Amino acid sequence: MTSPATGEVSAARLPLVSVRGLKVAYGDGPLVLDGVDLDLFPGELVALLGSSGSGKSTLMKCLTGFAPIDAGQVRVSGYDLTNLRRGQLRTVRASVGQVFQQFNLVGRLSVLTNVLTGALHDAGPINLSGRFTSAHRKHALERLDRVGIAHKATEQARTLSGGQQQRVAIARALMQRPQLILADEPVASLDPRMSHSVMDLLHEIAREDGIPVLVSLHELPLALAHSDRIVGLRHGEVLVCAPTHDLDAAGLDLLYARDDEDGDRDDDHVA
Repeated sequence: MTSPATGEVSAARLPLVSVRGLKVAYGDGPLVLDGVDLDLFPGELVALLGSSGSGKSTLMKCLTGFAPIDAGQVRVSGYDLTNLRRGQLRTVRASVGQVFQQFNLVGRLSVLTNVLTGALHDAGPINLSGRFTSAHRKHALERLDRVGIAHKATEQARTLSGGQQQRVAIARALMQRPQLILADEPVASLDPRMSHSVMDLLHEIAREDGIPVLVSLHELPLALAHSDRIVGLRHGEVLVCAPTHDLDAAGLDLLYARDDEDGDRDDDHVA
């Protein structure tokens, strides 16, 4: 039996993320998300496609409690985000590694220090000199080695190329020992070669570490080349949800078709 939320034949496994009937609006505005269903399973990379205003960023924010949930259910790592205490919400957010378009690194700090900031949620008391424990430093170096740039550990982050900086950001996300990774346009600032390299890395992490990775993209070739499944949004509704091998660029064109009667919906609100 095929699941509309997964686009594949149901298997004897449980999703780490389960979204059902999700509706989101900001104030008195129109619905940004309208009845969205989505499952994310360990070990898969899912590409999230859609034009500007389709609801991609809002959907990602809902998975960490940064956008209002007006109707429906969102479950992440066993927690129902529609009914969480503040401490539980912090636990959920700490379990989600996030990767952004602009890297969000502190340029004057070393690569190693930037990665160490990913452990702030569980570092406990840090001494007055601001140093992490030797165990944290060891883990940070292992994460840098995991993404292929351990040799850059002592360099300032601002001296690295864009692709290298994004690898540092991924290593920082891995420092959280995340159960889920959300990557919002992670290659939008990179050249084509680096874009494929970063997508290869994210897909490798999903497979080898068993972490679901949800990647918001605009480039169809990248989605088709590096994802296990594609979810496509248009005006806040899921129009496409299928294994990548069942799709092609022509079949995804409907996500970007012009609709002059419906203006773009603002997908950049901050809750």
